[in-house]
Amino acid sequence: MTDYLSSAIRQFKLYKELGEKTFAQLSDEQLFWAYNDESNNIGTIVKHLSGNMISRWMDFLTADGEKEWRNRDTEFEDTINTREELLEAWNKGWQCVFDAITPLTTNDLNQTILIRNEPHTVLEAINRQMPHYAYHIGQIVYIGKMVQDDNWTSLSIPKGGSEAYNDEKFST
Repeated sequence: MTDYLSSAIRQFKLYKELGEKTFAQLSDEQLFWAYNDESNNIGTIVKHLSGNMISRWMDFLTADGEKEWRNRDTEFEDTINTREELLEAWNKGWQCVFDAITPLTTNDLNQTILIRNEPHTVLEAINRQMPHYAYHIGQIVYIGKMVQDDNWTSLSIPKGGSEAYNDEKFST
């Protein structure tokens, strides 16, 4: 199970990196572009992720993951207006994730914690959050691709590049 914890940390770091590689390709204006009034911009998605991360992972083993002070609805109000504010929220949320998970041991994985007063093992809680973060980071990447259009640099195997990628991977 130690391998599980190492794998989970590695996956969270990969998702964080995908977000950051997207931010790096975008202008400040593009970080706050939304398709329409019903859509979230990247700043708003980051605000929600950060709020979720701080609530879920702060006092992770001892307090419910839905903190009384959290107001999820306000996370979808556009109050992050600069790249600096976006990165501050992003880093604060991820720091909370890694501060909570890094010291865990195999013995902690079966411990029961609460999220919205529902019991979860630590393992289940990690598994619950990982796809949630991947979902929103996928939105961030997709928005980045839309606003960059032809200027987008692929974060994975570029279209039409599978054969060359596989040739390189299997040539060693």
